[in-house]
Amino acid sequence: MAHWLVLGGTGFVGRALCEALSRPEHADGPRLLVPSRRPAHGQLLRMLPRVDLIEADVHDDAAMAGLVAGASAVVNLVAILHGNDDAFERVHVALPRRLAAACQAAGVRRVIHVSAIGATPDAPSRYLRSKARGEAALREAGLDLTVLRPSVIFGAADRLLNLFATLQRFTPVVPLAGASARFQPVWVGDVAEALAHCMEQPDTVGRTFECTGPEEMTLADLVRAAGRYAGHERPVLPLPDALARLQALLMEWAPGEPLMSRDNLDSMRVPNIATPGVPGLAALGITASPLSAVAPGYLAPGQRCGRLDAARAVHR
Repeated sequence: MAHWLVLGGTGFVGRALCEALSRPEHADGPRLLVPSRRPAHGQLLRMLPRVDLIEADVHDDAAMAGLVAGASAVVNLVAILHGNDDAFERVHVALPRRLAAACQAAGVRRVIHVSAIGATPDAPSRYLRSKARGEAALREAGLDLTVLRPSVIFGAADRLLNLFATLQRFTPVVPLAGASARFQPVWVGDVAEALAHCMEQPDTVGRTFECTGPEEMTLADLVRAAGRYAGHERPVLPLPDALARLQALLMEWAPGEPLMSRDNLDSMRVPNIATPGVPGLAALGITASPLSAVAPGYLAPGQRCGRLDAARAVHR
């Protein structure tokens, strides 16, 4: 039986998708093939029925061809938030091109691709421009393509709210770059359901959907909410543009993945909210879950991230 190939399946959204497709209402679906260069990072997926986790490098042409062969559909979730031009080109542009070529060679037509709100060729950030080029590469291949563009995604294993909650345990005030940037945060469980719907419903072919939650919030609102739900809300100090870019530059120089980069600030110049006239979760039959109903379930003192999103039972 043909399988569904899930690229990026060991990541935040990928794990939620595999869990969603393992629930009884999706029990008739095919097996899921999840490649990873570091399968140890996805060991919990091995506990799910119908998920096959294998070691493979999706940035290798031969490996990609082998993965696509025999698939009936492909979901591409591979993305990065930080990097230089070469990194964004490799992940957001070259990989979709490699996927498109492999699909054409194997006769695989169905592809669901996760991009980003604001992805246009003339966007102000390298991240958004590279996302636009990746979309274009898949569209030009003539595949049966569906594109999902989410706003910022939250959930029990997210890096954004959890990090802001942790920071406020140790700092008396939060100096914040991009404090007025606008978002419509969307729950990872809703994004997973949207992906599952698109995989199972052929009427989504050729369409683009924006995945947004029901609440519009600024970045400062998100920081305050994270602190409040975690029991230690601190004052937010919005930084002027010059100091914001200096803060982001210093974070780029720090070891590890930065909390904020100058390119992130450039991305936040584009409101990360629903575009009038573009179909969203409601068009897929999904009622978006508000952050205020979900986040307290995993940020509250004494809570911890489990394998499944803590709020799923409340909303499904």
